[in-house]
Parts: sequence; structure tokens; C-alpha cells
Amino acid sequence: MLQEHYKEHIRDADRVVAPPNGGMNELLNVGQEDNIQGQMEEFLGPQAEYNEEEEERKYYRRKRLGVIKNVLAASVGAMIVYSVYMGLLQMQLILHYDMTYREVKYSNLGLEDIDRKMLMGINVTPIIGLLYTPVLIRFLGTKWMMFLASGIYALFVSTNYWERYYTLVPSAVAIGVAIVPFWASLGNYITRMAQQYYEYVNYKEEHVQEQKKLPKGACHSYIIIFHSVFHIIFHLSFVFAEFPMRLVLNDYLHESNHILCNVKTCGAAVSGVIPGFNTTVLTRLPRSMLLIQVESVLMGFAFLGMIIFLVLCGAAYRPTEEIDLRSIGWGNIFQLPFKHLRDYRLRLLCPFFIYSGFEVLFAVTGFSLSYGVCILGLKSLWLLIVVYGLSCSVFSSLSLCILRLPRWLCLMSGAAVHFVLLVALLAWSLHIKEPPIKGTWYLGPLIVITVLWGLGTALNKTGVSTLIGMLYAEEKERLDFVYTIYHWWQAIAIFIVYLWSNMPMRAKLSILLATLLVACYCYWVMERRLARDVRPRLPRIPRPRHKVKGYRYLEEDNSDESDSERSEEDEEEKEEDEDHVAEEIEAEDREEGGQVGGAQGADSPRARRRGVEGHRYKQDKEDAHRG
Repeated sequence: MLQEHYKEHIRDADRVVAPPNGGMNELLNVGQEDNIQGQMEEFLGPQAEYNEEEEERKYYRRKRLGVIKNVLAASVGAMIVYSVYMGLLQMQLILHYDMTYREVKYSNLGLEDIDRKMLMGINVTPIIGLLYTPVLIRFLGTKWMMFLASGIYALFVSTNYWERYYTLVPSAVAIGVAIVPFWASLGNYITRMAQQYYEYVNYKEEHVQEQKKLPKGACHSYIIIFHSVFHIIFHLSFVFAEFPMRLVLNDYLHESNHILCNVKTCGAAVSGVIPGFNTTVLTRLPRSMLLIQVESVLMGFAFLGMIIFLVLCGAAYRPTEEIDLRSIGWGNIFQLPFKHLRDYRLRLLCPFFIYSGFEVLFAVTGFSLSYGVCILGLKSLWLLIVVYGLSCSVFSSLSLCILRLPRWLCLMSGAAVHFVLLVALLAWSLHIKEPPIKGTWYLGPLIVITVLWGLGTALNKTGVSTLIGMLYAEEKERLDFVYTIYHWWQAIAIFIVYLWSNMPMRAKLSILLATLLVACYCYWVMERRLARDVRPRLPRIPRPRHKVKGYRYLEEDNSDESDSERSEEDEEEKEEDEDHVAEEIEAEDREEGGQVGGAQGADSPRARRRGVEGHRYKQDKEDAHRG
């Protein structure tokens, strides 16, 4: 009995008894899991009110607005920096010219000698800009190069608080070092913004999504618009630079009868700047505290320009593109500006680059002093510069006509205006007799000449910058080299203007006229070659040294890469190099054939030798494919 009872208890313990309401609980758990899964699918799945195309369109609209903000910020920043720099330099040179100011304030310090050394540092140092500019731009980046260059201009302003040889001269040399990188970065930045704007407008295109080279002429309209906007804003710097002169210094200047009492000739008959100009131009010395207040205001605006470049200007390139630009090797970056000079387009545009530097310096120094101040007096200098700046700013908008008219019209129209003015200035010389002439009689003609010269400057400056951007619009990795060459030749022209300061005015005008005619002829030759589709000889830009796969830039070698894959990549690189060499040989033969003649160029030994080399490259490539 006990044994049977014990076995029955064991069977009851082993039997699984379902709890009350067990089936109901299982149904509740299943329903809860289904409900949670449905909520997750609803949360993670596509929302009914979410429109992917609309969000993408809004995203790229914000990107386009950001590009416009970058262009305006770079233009305003450059305008502020140069307004401060030119305004301070003008006021400083006038004060240091006055003999009483030098003797009373600084006795035997030698401010005149310091000014000569300072101008030499500003004008001579940019000659070596071609050596270091591309390296600085690639190392620092376009945006940071603009920011640091604006900081150097602010440094020049700060040194005027303590006017000594060891403050003014080193800061002037630093400005000379920064001029070419600053302007090359600005030109590169504005053109790159036009390329970005095109990419954000056409973001659905396949070549944009795959980051391939842009189609020929695709972003030309944006380049024209952005460069026009930049020059419209920047040329206002001539206007704002005259505020210290007009609001502060003008009240301390003598009348023209005192300043010009020993001046006998003006215009084309002048040798030097203004022979006989009085050495005392100030009626009384300005208070030191007033000068400190003016310099403090200018220093504040210089810092404002730096902040604009730092905060409001976005990057010109993507981070991956910046790495690519630096990874071709510093030796190649150093050599490529010199190699780009083999491009016939740049060689033939060099006279225009030089004339572009000539004519601006002549307008603000030669014409405004030897014609304007010599006739009207020093108190009217601000008026001529303001009219010139306003004219340049307003007429820079005329370059927008290139959107509908041929591109040569902008440069040739500016050249025609300057040609007429140079001929008129060559014939205009004024001999002053007793009683002294009234300068107001000549105010009208001088204003008209200033306005017309500003028209020519606007068409020239905007036309050259726009033309370079259009010629190299699809070559974004070459922009810094090309704009470096452009502004380096301008620096050479500025140095020549600095050297010719004591030459006769007719000699200066003759050099300007000859340079203008040569520039027009060379530009016509370049346009004819482009019309005949003569391919330029462009140097090959080496591939980046790293492995470009997504955002992986850390590994020098890929350990997972097989030998067969590595050999295939090496063969592809070798084939691309051979194709590039063959194209370069063909382009050079075309260029030589266009100069000498088709049949004669084809029979020349050099052409036959290059033809054999090109055939050998093709044959080697075919043999490699067969193997």
C-alpha cells in the first residue's frame, strides 16, 4: 500500500498542470509582441508624410545659399582688408612726406628713408611669390590662406602704433610675401564656388554624383556671375579707403596755392611724380591721440575682415579633395607652376596679366598725382580716387554681358577705352604760368577721364579673371597654379611701376600703350588657336599617393589586396600615363604644325621622332594586352 501510494505521488509531481487562465495569457503575450513589432515597423519604415525628393531638394537649396554666402563673404572680406590697407598707407605716406611732421614728431628718425624701404618691401618681395604660393595654398588650404593673409594685413595696421624701422619694414615685407598667395587664393576660391554651385544645381546628374570631370562649358555662366559680383564689391575698397583722408586729414592740408606754388608743368611733360611739389603740406600737425583713434578704428575693421574669412567663408574643397591635392608630393607642387607656363593659353595671356598690373597702379599713382593733384591740389585727391572706385564697381557689372555676347568683347572693349585715353594723355601737357591757373576749370575733364579709366579697369580686371576661370573651369586641381601665375605676373608689373617712378610721363604712357597693343595681339592669337581646336600642352598632375577607397586614407598598403589586383592597378596606371604622354606629344605636334605649317611640320625630324615615339607607346600597349 505504501509503495503504491508513493508511486502515485511521484506521478502527480511529474504531471504538468496548466495554471488557471494560461491560454488567455499566451494569447495576450502574442498580441503584445505583434503590436510592438507593428509599432517598430511603423517607426522605422517610410513615413507617409516624408518626401525624400523634397527633402533632397531643400538640402541642396541650402547648399546653394551657402555658396552664395561664401562668395559675398569673400568679396566683403577682401574689400574691407584692402580698404584698411590702402587708406592707412595713403594717410601714412602723406604725413611722412611733410617735413614739419618729420622734424617735430620724430626729429632724426628718418621716416622718408623708412617709407622707401617699406615700399620696396611691398613691391619687390612678391617677385619670388611663384616659388612658394602653390605650396602654401596646398598646405594650408584656400580658406585658411585667405584668413592668414588678411591677418598679415592686420599686422601691418598694428605696427603703425609704433612707427619704427624694425616695425614698419618687416610688416611691409610680410605684406609683399602675402600678396600673391592672397589673390591667388581669392581667384581660386571664387571659381571653385562657381563649380560647387553648378554641382548643387545639377545634383541629379550622373557625372556630379560620381564626382567626375565637369562637361566643357557647364559652369561658365556661374563663373561669369560670381567674378562680376566679386569685383563689384571689391572695387568699393577704393571708395572706403578715402574715408580717413576725407574725414580726418583733409582739414589739416594746405590750399593748392601753397602746395603747388613751385609747380610749373603737369601732365605728359612731367618727369617723376610732381616736380616742385612743396615739402610742407600740413597747416598744423594732427594730435597724436586723433591718429591713434583713427588707427584703432582701422584695426577694428581689419579684425572684422579676418573674422569674416574665418567664420563666414566655407571650405573650397571637400576634405577628401584637400588630401588629394596635398598627396601628389611637395616637389611636384613646387614644379607645376613652371610647367604650366608651357600652356600656350597662359603664355599668350601674360601680356594682359602685366598690363592689368600696370593700369591700376598708374590710375592711383601716375594719373591721380601727375595730372589730378598737380592741377587740382592735394585736397582733391580723395575725390578722384572715389570716382575711380565707384566707376570700377558700377561698370564691373558690364561683364555680365558675356552671358549673351562673345567673351572677347569684355577684354577688347576695355582695351579700346584705355587705348583712346592713353593717346589723349600723351597729348595733354600743361605749362603753368603767372597768374596761377584755376584748377576747377579742369575738374570736369579730369572726372570724365577718371570715369572712363574706371570703365576700362572694370572690363579688364573682371574679363581676365573670368577668362581664366572659363579656360580652366573643368580642371579644378589646376586652379591654384593658374591663378598663381596670373597674380605673379601682376606682381612683376607692380615692381616695374615701382622702378619707373622717376621716369618721364611720356615714357610711362608709351610703355603702357605698347604693352596694351602686344596684349591685344597675343589674345587674338590665343582665340584663333582655340577656334582651330589646338590642344594646349598641360602638365600631368600625379595621382595621389594614398589608396583612395571611400574615406580610407590611413593605410599606405592594403594587406588584403592580392598580387593580381595590385598588378592590375599598376597596369592601369601605366596605361593612363602612356595615353597622357601620347596626347601631350600629339598636342605639341599640333601646336608646332599650327605655327609652321601642316606639311612642313609633318616632315620635320622632330615631328617624325615624336610620331615614332607615339607609335611605339601604342604598340607597347597592344603587346601588353596580347600578353
